[in-house]
Amino acid sequence: MGSLKKNRIKKIISFLSAVLFFHFVSAQNGQKKYWIQLKDKNGSPFSINNPDTYLSKGAIARRSRQHIPISSSDLPVNPTYINQIKAAGAAFINQSKWFNAITVSASDTNAINAVKALPFVKSVQKLEEPLNKNVSSKFEFESTTAIAVNPERSPSPLPQTGLNYGISFSQANQIGADCLHNLGYQGQGMTIAVLDAGFFNANILPAFDSMFINHQLLGTRDFVTGDTLVFEDYPHGMNVLSCMAGNLPGRIVGTAPKAKYWLLRTENANSETISEEYNWLRGAEFADSVGVDVINSSLGYNYFDTASYNHTYADMNGHTTVISKAAEWAARKGILVVSSAGNSAGPPWYKITAPADADSILTVGAVDSNGVIASFSSRGLTFDGRIKPNVAARGLQAVIAANAGDIAMENGTSFSSPISAGAAACLWQANPSATVIELINAIQQSATQASTPDSIKGYGIPNFCAAHTILTGIESKQPADNKFNVYPDPFNDNFNVTFYSEKKQTIVLELYDMEGRKIRAEERKSDAGSLSTFNISDMDILPNGLYLIRLTANGSSLYKKLVKNKY
Repeated sequence: MGSLKKNRIKKIISFLSAVLFFHFVSAQNGQKKYWIQLKDKNGSPFSINNPDTYLSKGAIARRSRQHIPISSSDLPVNPTYINQIKAAGAAFINQSKWFNAITVSASDTNAINAVKALPFVKSVQKLEEPLNKNVSSKFEFESTTAIAVNPERSPSPLPQTGLNYGISFSQANQIGADCLHNLGYQGQGMTIAVLDAGFFNANILPAFDSMFINHQLLGTRDFVTGDTLVFEDYPHGMNVLSCMAGNLPGRIVGTAPKAKYWLLRTENANSETISEEYNWLRGAEFADSVGVDVINSSLGYNYFDTASYNHTYADMNGHTTVISKAAEWAARKGILVVSSAGNSAGPPWYKITAPADADSILTVGAVDSNGVIASFSSRGLTFDGRIKPNVAARGLQAVIAANAGDIAMENGTSFSSPISAGAAACLWQANPSATVIELINAIQQSATQASTPDSIKGYGIPNFCAAHTILTGIESKQPADNKFNVYPDPFNDNFNVTFYSEKKQTIVLELYDMEGRKIRAEERKSDAGSLSTFNISDMDILPNGLYLIRLTANGSSLYKKLVKNKY
């Protein structure tokens, strides 16, 4: 591509970005928002062969690591189409490359009729913006149950991690995040986007001092107002952020204290409108374009101020609501999306809320310190019968940074989600070649109900250190001429290993717990062209839990996960 053409494309990108972040949409009475779906991207100046003009190096690298090709869905909306829609009388607000659509505003129905008549316009949908709030805030439950605490300061950092967790140690330890920290994985090199309702005072609270001192904040965007100011808005996102990025020694240490962050406001806490789902879509697309690895979303949608936009349980199928489809698009682009299950387990809703129903994302329910499900934690299954939530973590009396500068305990799946998201970022740091699906599968396999998932806690409470061990096994070189199996699984006091080899050789069987400790090692002989069965006995003294059996032959290793479950 010639330099002039590349410069022209970059100028177009700069112009569209400026328009996106500084809405020149008037606030005059009668202005209405519209979602305009386009038919194609024909004649676009952008090309899939030159992704560096619209994707960051990080976004391209993330796709490359997971073998995700650049496609037409990555191309921005054709700017020629945008200009023609503006010429028809509609004011441009923002665009969606994944949906090939734009949001506009107009007070004149003639302008919208003119837009509808354009040959490249597929459909036009009105996005209602009610003046009066009719639905109670999704955050009211959480904000009314916060309990101020005054914990004792830990005398010194834990020697394994060098981190002084204070009472937040329990929520990190419950899912094995401290174990990953102990191994040196604290989020270095990973980028997390937090999509939320605002990050009140996060720029001045002591829990986030290290995030600013160490330049871990990459930037902010407000998709509600169109600017970059997020620290004067609602505090919910700040509370959520503290579960990952917080670092107030002796009080709270988050699960990814050394990751980098983008803070993206997509939710207006003063209302509940369908526009917020479209804001979330734009936030996710932005996160993709700047190279984010993990998205945390402690938001959920089912009821709106305008009842005609309400979702039903039938919509919780992963491919109906805009926000759930957006979450699935993010997953297709190689982002791990972690979503709260919702706080709607009581009547009249009971079930998970969007985007928790999305496929290929990690949905997290809430438990207490003993692993008991919280009464408010939204239940699955999805309407089409998939397991949701996927897992559960601390969401009852979770330790968070408080608005006044100390810490507090608060309830909600809003906090089990970031606690898990931070740990997932550390897990990915430890296993950079893993795909999103491999990460989710390993997290599920590591959990307490891996063999018997349900609609309440999903696969159970994960052990991220165990997931690391599982992923290490997945990445091992597989000997081509050997096959093996382990049964029964779960086992009680013994299990069998079957092993087929085309050659005569010595094999080594090793049993590990999920802390990486070797429980047993045995050598066995295998004849050429034979299927051998070996019994491993005297396992009754082992505690219930997840174990890993490693078989090494001819310099290569195979792994199998198995569960000890003594009834």
